[in-house]
Amino acid sequence: MSGPAAVTLALTVLGCSGSYAGPGGACSGYLVQSDGVSVWLDAGPGTLANLQLHLDLDDLDAVVLTHAHPDHWVDVLPYHNAIRYLRPRTGLPVFSPPEVRRLAREVNGGLEPALHWTDVHGGSTVTVGALSLSFSRTDHGPETLAVRVGDASGASLGYSADTGPGWSLSELGPDLGLALCEASLAPEQERRVQHLTAAQAGTSARAAGARRLVITHLQPGVDPDRSRDDASAAFGLPVDLAADHARYEVHR
Repeated sequence: MSGPAAVTLALTVLGCSGSYAGPGGACSGYLVQSDGVSVWLDAGPGTLANLQLHLDLDDLDAVVLTHAHPDHWVDVLPYHNAIRYLRPRTGLPVFSPPEVRRLAREVNGGLEPALHWTDVHGGSTVTVGALSLSFSRTDHGPETLAVRVGDASGASLGYSADTGPGWSLSELGPDLGLALCEASLAPEQERRVQHLTAAQAGTSARAAGARRLVITHLQPGVDPDRSRDDASAAFGLPVDLAADHARYEVHR
């Protein structure tokens, strides 16, 4: 007789372009799953369409939105319309900084009862089924929250959201099986805005002791091969470059 299926924490990339999507791409969004639980982590433009290639909308358990810049959240608006009018459901949990809720309400009107929206801040912790999530405020305006996600197996991943170099992945705690870190900038743009170069992402992940690094949120026009090489050199191990629909398993 076979035993119970092993719990696996998995990350699927729904979009990974920074600021705006390149041709055929999508902005920031990820599907995090473990033990039958599915969380949509950031909902940038294009990610709702890609989400449906990996998950029936009725099977989504929660949405987490890291900040109010539109490349990270606006697809929650058509999703809200879908479950309000076309595929009715109520009480779908959404977690975000307050400014995101304010903007969503301004555009779509009443969010309840379809969505059950909860404000979170740095230091907040929430549970969605078998997944535990904790938040850390990054070096980015407006209020932006990095996220650590852990599951019942003890596996964990850390997502930087958007940040400048004044914050580090170390703030998410030790033993990250995978770090998903923004690497928006070309090297010559370092410190001009509150984002990271690939080398800075690699340095941050190495300092945090992450076992694996995936860089994401590259702005269109930034050389992906150079970014991967710069991140690998700083991290000290080969680095993956996020790509739409790529899937990563995270183990303890």
